[in-house]
Amino acid sequence: MTAQRLKYLTVPANAPGLFYFRATMSDFVMYNGRFFKSDTPLVGAANRGLRYGDGLFETIRYSNGQLQLAEAHFNRLFKGLSLLGFELPRLFTPQALADQAVALCKKNQQATARVRINLFRGNGGVYDPENHAPHCIIESWALPSPDFALNENGLVTGIYADARKPMDAFANLKTNQYLPYLMAAIHAKKERWNEVFVLNTSGRICDASIANVFIVKNNTICTPPLSEGGIAGVMRGFLLDQLPQQQLTVVEQPITIDDLLNADEVFLTNAVRGIRWVAHCDASTYGNQCSSFIFQKLLKS
Repeated sequence: MTAQRLKYLTVPANAPGLFYFRATMSDFVMYNGRFFKSDTPLVGAANRGLRYGDGLFETIRYSNGQLQLAEAHFNRLFKGLSLLGFELPRLFTPQALADQAVALCKKNQQATARVRINLFRGNGGVYDPENHAPHCIIESWALPSPDFALNENGLVTGIYADARKPMDAFANLKTNQYLPYLMAAIHAKKERWNEVFVLNTSGRICDASIANVFIVKNNTICTPPLSEGGIAGVMRGFLLDQLPQQQLTVVEQPITIDDLLNADEVFLTNAVRGIRWVAHCDASTYGNQCSSFIFQKLLKS
């Protein structure tokens, strides 16, 4: 994707800190190992992914000719395929998917990109899928440069209460049944927020719409355990492993709305954008000392 195909948006006055951009579709996508023009119809009305959200996806950062944190991404993806009962062909491997994703980025002439791998069952009704083999669509979008940096201005956020994320066996997967996060994101745009917090069925903080949540209180970093229903984020897992090596105290414990609003700091993480610090949630205001330290020590390179 060339630079002129990125259409930049004006940042709302009350929403500093988010690098807004809308990228047009890349020239090519990949479907079941073959390149297609991005506007090619790929699935029909009987597709189970379309009908029922029967599938899951993975979003991975591509840079320096390779997928970043690829092992963790594919571990999560293939764990999800097993949990959803997919039957994998012999040659359907993490390495094969990684090679296809890299080939697509090169085909689209993208040096740095966001890659989305979407896996779904094929055609069929609720009880009678044609088979349980995964179909695969891979897309890639060029990222603006510089894109992997700590936001200078903190995010403006709020809480979305109309949808509650269940805390079940599938909650930690990135499934195609994405409605709570989707509606939260629509609400955030309406309110002119940069991001929005999603609650679980117990009314506690689960995730943000596209990120995991960390708070800092009295020099202790907290994030909800996966039993609270959040996505098992790759960047989340990376930080849980690395933060103690920086002599930082990090714990997994439930976070209530009051905990969030009374935190000293709040920051969000995902694999594409890294870490972003939050400046405001409702009437609460936060700093960014800890998130700046983490970015400099663990993510900048």
